Amino acid sequence: MLLTEISWIDFIDVLLVAFLFYQLYKLIKGTSAIRIFVGVFLFYLFWKATEFLQMKLLSEILGQFIGVGVIALIIVFQQELRRFLLLIGTSGFFNENKAAKRLFSWTKGNESESLLDIPAIVLACTHMAETKTGALIVIAKTTDLSIITSTGDEINAKISNRLIENIFFKNSPLHDGAMIIEKNVIKAARCVLPSTENKQFPATLGMRHRAAVGITENSDAITISVSEQTGDISVAKEGKLERKLSPDRLRDRLLKELN
Repeated sequence: MLLTEISWIDFIDVLLVAFLFYQLYKLIKGTSAIRIFVGVFLFYLFWKATEFLQMKLLSEILGQFIGVGVIALIIVFQQELRRFLLLIGTSGFFNENKAAKRLFSWTKGNESESLLDIPAIVLACTHMAETKTGALIVIAKTTDLSIITSTGDEINAKISNRLIENIFFKNSPLHDGAMIIEKNVIKAARCVLPSTENKQFPATLGMRHRAAVGITENSDAITISVSEQTGDISVAKEGKLERKLSPDRLRDRLLKELN
């Protein structure tokens, strides 16, 4: 009898809730927030169980905690919520489906001009890694980084490995700070980035890597950092840092994420 009362709307409801929980889990896994999330989820299930068993007094008390707890959760999970809303805003069909973008694009004639010159970036990073030249490159995707760009010096030049290496040369006045790349244009250099506030961030890494991760926590940008101490190449995305990449691995990551 119960099964006959379940409609296709109920199935869609369950699938959507499962999808939202999965995306939240992806954002907070590996952080201390995962324990809080599990605790809140179990508390919510316990509250629903008391409602189902018609334990009115206990259910009402737990319901009051749930109501106040929503505000506390917004404060505790403010970084994760910001990233989750960013995920919703930038992962729609036309952002992810490259075939659809090509099909419905009104700028087909200029598509080749806007493609990122990945070989030039990889070559520049390879040379800077060999000479242990510190570098921080932010590659914009769909998030508007004009506020970040305004903190530095405007360049608006086409990408070339020589230009990138010259900007990050230790005696260059533009070497300190981040370079912002949009499409196939170096928009600005010497830009100031927000640092990550993740307390589990490795203490052995400096401010360059903290800034590389910080900007990806608040945007869908990809960052490349070259360590001045070790020459290691790292890539950050969605608050996660992948370290010690080879030039081939760097090229593969950029091709996967940006083309």
